[in-house]
Amino acid sequence: MRIDKMLANLGFGSRKEVKQLLKSGAVKINDGVIKDAKQHVDTDNDIVTLNGEVIEYRQYIYLMMNKPPGVISATEDTRDETVIDLLEMNDAVYEPFPVGRLDKDTEGLLLLTNDGQLAHQLLSPKKHVPKMYYAVIDGVVTEEDVEAFKKGVTLDDGYFTKPGELSILKSGIRSEIELTITEGKFHQVKRMFQAVGKRVVYLKRMTMGPLKLDEELELGEYRELTEDEIEQLITFKPE
Repeated sequence: MRIDKMLANLGFGSRKEVKQLLKSGAVKINDGVIKDAKQHVDTDNDIVTLNGEVIEYRQYIYLMMNKPPGVISATEDTRDETVIDLLEMNDAVYEPFPVGRLDKDTEGLLLLTNDGQLAHQLLSPKKHVPKMYYAVIDGVVTEEDVEAFKKGVTLDDGYFTKPGELSILKSGIRSEIELTITEGKFHQVKRMFQAVGKRVVYLKRMTMGPLKLDEELELGEYRELTEDEIEQLITFKPE
């Protein structure tokens, strides 16, 4: 990779600004001052420094966020705050995007990455990647609902869902449940409960494939995935 492209990708300025930075002698590769913008860098083996500080370049970034309500799962929006707006600049420069979406009022696990191939694997309808949600339901959730979800329910547009695994944590006027589904239709969890005459009043995604929400993350916080988590995602094969 060319040194000017690397520095520009990392947010150190436009190509023109990066050229000026190089001309100033502030950039070194393996202790040698580099002024030629066309100089190639081995991003795996060369050590690049800017004013004495080592610069790391990675092709991919993988972030786990505990998405807060009121923020939309998009890279940009003219009206609402997006999940990208919550990122630090040194993470945003890698241009990650949300893998799938959570409704504006839904909380919980959201994966952000710039690895398009992994995103495709996790989102492809053919892969049947399971996602587990915790929800509070306005209404008494019954064993009849459990059986209905196990078979699949008909949504308001006539779509018949794939089976969902519904577990009742607490049954009452306000029921608490966990629901695992392998699809990602628009407002699917809410519409599945509408199909059985009930309403979701709180929704939080807890898992996506092998990835589990880090409960230490406060709403709006995020962290990089561990090497083990990345490996689990890349090698994950749904049953």
